Amino acid sequence: MNLTDLFDTRVTGAQYVDAAQETLYMVGISLFIGTLLGIPLALLLVITRPGGLRPSPLISTATNLVVNIIRSLPFIILLVAIVPLTRLITGTSIGTTAALVPLTLYIAPFIARLIEASLLEVDSGIVEAAEAMGAGLWQTVRYFLLPEARASIILALTTATVGLISATAMAGTIGGGGVGDLAITYGYQQFDSVAMLLTVVILIIVVQGIQSLGNWLARRARD
Repeated sequence: MNLTDLFDTRVTGAQYVDAAQETLYMVGISLFIGTLLGIPLALLLVITRPGGLRPSPLISTATNLVVNIIRSLPFIILLVAIVPLTRLITGTSIGTTAALVPLTLYIAPFIARLIEASLLEVDSGIVEAAEAMGAGLWQTVRYFLLPEARASIILALTTATVGLISATAMAGTIGGGGVGDLAITYGYQQFDSVAMLLTVVILIIVVQGIQSLGNWLARRARD
C-alpha cells in the first residue's frame, strides 16, 4: 500500500455535509423532546423525595424505578429492545427519524438525573425563604428553585447533549444515518481510514463547540 492509497477515500464532501445535518437533526429533536420529558421527571424526583416539598414515597419510588430501569440499559441494547415501539411510532425501525425514538427514551431519564442533581444543589435556605413568604409549590419551583439552579441546569444539558452525540454515532449500527453511520459504513466496513479520521475530527469539533457554548452560557447565567 502506497501513500496515495492510504489517503484515498470514497466519501464525497456532500456526504459529510448530509451526515452532519442528520446528526444535528437527531440531536436537536431528541434533545428537545427529551428535555420536555426530563425536566418534569426531575421536578417529580425532587418534590416527592423524602424531605422534599411534597414527600410521597409511592410516587418517588415509582419515578425512581422507571428512571433507573431505562438508565440501566446500554443504548445499543435499548436501541434493539424497543424496535417494536419504534416501528409503531414511526412506521419503520431504520433511518434517521426512527432513531429519534430510542434517542429520546435514552436521554430523557439521563437529563432527569442531571437536573435533579442541579436542583438538589440549591441552598435549602432559598426554599425556606420562599415558604416563609407564603409561596405555593409551583411558585417556589418557578421563581426560586429553577432560577437558582439555572447555571447548573445549563451545564447539565450541555453534558446531556455531548452524551447524545455519542448515542447518535451508535444509532448508525441500525442505519440511523448521521456521522456515526458514515464511520461504520465506510470507515469500518470498507476500511476507509480517511473517512474514519474525518468523522472523528467532525465529532471532536462539534463536541468542543457545544461544550464551549454551554460553559459560556453558564457563566452568563451566574452573572
